[in-house]
Amino acid sequence: MSEKLTHINDHGEAHMVDVSDREETVRTATASGKVLLSKEVLALISSGSTPKGDVLATARIAGIMGAKKTPELIPLCHPISISSVSVELEVVEGGVSILSTVKIADRTGVEMEALTAVSIAALTIIDMVKALDPSASISHVRVEEKDGGRNGHWKRS
Repeated sequence: MSEKLTHINDHGEAHMVDVSDREETVRTATASGKVLLSKEVLALISSGSTPKGDVLATARIAGIMGAKKTPELIPLCHPISISSVSVELEVVEGGVSILSTVKIADRTGVEMEALTAVSIAALTIIDMVKALDPSASISHVRVEEKDGGRNGHWKRS
């Protein structure tokens, strides 16, 4: 790993990294997270009985939209042409688990897009159930795996 921060120039200022000399490669990133919810709200989500409608379907679409909007939300992210975004949501003990994988063929990675997809999906779940469970919270949003580019493959152990 490089000891130099790539988003800081020689003058100590934040800047967008020049990726024009990098090779285009297929790159993927997978991120995960969890929304912690009460048993009562999880039962409502599972049965499709929440007042605002289908929580998981809405969160899935929101996550996909979030991945596509990442460069508008994160100041130094490059606009990229996303090839695919998947957002998987599953009711599990204690909450809803979220897993997103983003794929591109480009000159920069897609970790931020995968993390944004998970984050926006999680925020959407909270928005849809906040009146039912004001203690809902988001936990463990993180990169699980990435592949492609000069750093190759990495997977959380």
